[in-house]
Amino acid sequence: MNAVDAMIEATESADFTSAFPSRPFAIRHQLAGNPLFSLPSIVDLVRKLPADSIEYNSGKVSIGQDANSVPVIDLDPAEVVRRIETCGAWMVLKSVEAVPAYRAVIEQTLLSVARANGHASLKDAGFEDIRGFMFVSSPNATTPFHVDPEDNFFVHIHGDKYFTICDNREGSVASDDAIEHSLTRHRNVTYSPDYESKSTCYSLQPGDGVFVPHLWPHWVRTGSQYSISLAVTWKTKAAMRKYDIFVVNSMLRRIGLPQRAPGHNPLRDAVKLALFRPAKAVVDPLRKSAAIRAIVRRLVLGRGASYFIKTAKPAA
Repeated sequence: MNAVDAMIEATESADFTSAFPSRPFAIRHQLAGNPLFSLPSIVDLVRKLPADSIEYNSGKVSIGQDANSVPVIDLDPAEVVRRIETCGAWMVLKSVEAVPAYRAVIEQTLLSVARANGHASLKDAGFEDIRGFMFVSSPNATTPFHVDPEDNFFVHIHGDKYFTICDNREGSVASDDAIEHSLTRHRNVTYSPDYESKSTCYSLQPGDGVFVPHLWPHWVRTGSQYSISLAVTWKTKAAMRKYDIFVVNSMLRRIGLPQRAPGHNPLRDAVKLALFRPAKAVVDPLRKSAAIRAIVRRLVLGRGASYFIKTAKPAA
């Protein structure tokens, strides 16, 4: 294997054929030690990203944290990174693929997966809407129970982390309505200790990682050191279709017209997409402006959709 081919490997080689992309499995990667993921480089990255690509709060939260009562961190984002060992924070930098150096790493990482599965390119493998989410967390921080709309190779780079994934294939953990709310309002979903019997915890050290299928609920906590991780994500056409229908359903629910989840009525789903996607295609090019992005979030997702954007006071 060349350097690109070996960037991500399944811990058990059979997992790429037996588990991917339907079930979680452990992976190994070669990004630990890459200078792009050092704290000084992350401070530089923070300065390059727009405000709505940066979210942070206290990491001292519960697994089932109420989204309306998350403690805040009153620091500038760059200062959060500088003080990450002691400030008790959890931070995610969204869409880091917008910065070319990080996009190159993300694409090479996914190309290694594509080649491991016999594909010559990302397009051939069905990897679309490729994005990167970098997580920077203080020791003993928690990411509450939630679901994500993307498939995710989660690669761990610094510190120790415990990543717990819950099997929801039967819908007994997060209902369709809960998933819709998580994808379109706030990602957190209700947690119960009863879910532990359906969960697997992956203990991650630098160089470790895990594949997380889209819509599988999970929560994360860090160990005794500060933590740096990268979620390398993509959506397939099927995942994008399901996500768009959830968004339309959420919009209709807001005007008193609750809908059944994607897949229950294929004809109705097709009509929703036929109406929604042309409008989305017109609006998407305008979203280069932060102001337009905020307006779109409010129109599509409702008031409070920009809950994660804050103007924090600089540290004294």
